[in-house]
This record gives sequence, C-alpha cells and structure tokens, in this order.
Amino acid sequence: MMGKSMQPITRQTFSSMRRILRAVEARERSLKATTGLTSSQLMLLQHLDGAERMARDLAKGLGVNQATATVMIQRLEARGLLSRRPGTDRRQTLLSLSDAGREALEAAPDPLQAEVSSKLESLPEWEQLMIGSALLRIAELMDTDDDAAPLLDSAPVLNT
Repeated sequence: MMGKSMQPITRQTFSSMRRILRAVEARERSLKATTGLTSSQLMLLQHLDGAERMARDLAKGLGVNQATATVMIQRLEARGLLSRRPGTDRRQTLLSLSDAGREALEAAPDPLQAEVSSKLESLPEWEQLMIGSALLRIAELMDTDDDAAPLLDSAPVLNT
C-alpha cells in the first residue's frame, strides 16, 4: 500500500511517526552539538549522579544489555567522564562520575524524555493509557523486539 492508496488515518499515523522521529533526531543532534553526548550516554551519567554503580546495574537501570552498557562506559571513560575503582570483591568494579562527568551532567540540557514525561503525566490516566497502548501496538505492527530501552535516543543500540 503506497502513497495515494493509503487511508487518511494511516497517512496521518505515518505523518505523526515522522514528526516524532524528527523531534527525537533534532534533540539528539542538539545534545550532541552542545555536550558531545548522546541521550543514552547522558542517561548513564545521570544514573551515576551521587552514586557508585556496577556496569550490570547500569545496564539494568538503562534497559540495555551488558554489551551496550560496556561500550557506553568505555566511551565515557575514554573522555574522562567517569572513573573506575575496585569493589569489595576483586571481580567487581565500581563506576562513578569524575569531576568532568559531573560538569558535563550539570551543563547538559534536560533530555527530551524528561520534557515529554512531564507533559504525558499531566494528561488524564485514560489518555496516558490510550497513547501507551497505541504506541505499543505500532511497535508490534512494525515487528520490533521488546528489548528497547525506556529512553528516547536515535543513536544505535548494540545488541548481542
């Protein structure tokens, strides 16, 4: 089904999806330009704000797999934004924000999901449920996997 043969509601649905994707991509570009960080990297730094965590706990908190978290951690560590130290068990490594990571976090604008979350949560519960259900159904129709992180990020997520 292409172009003119699409029903008006289908065309409107695809137009809305394109608007969402453009908004996410524009915010991602803006964040990258101002901080050098992706939304996912910013969320990881936020999870470390005021606490030390192990990589597996970060992965779980972000809703990504261990391999994805490891790549993100390595990139942030290479930029000097986080620090490692041995845990009580020699097999454990604790991660924390470095001073530079704290500064980057303070300088970063609020992520798009924070803005959208506050607006979404101001809606009546029935409307929140309707929107959530519609988006879930769209994801199912697109035959997506259910291993998506609960954040808005146009950067690729590595799966193992």
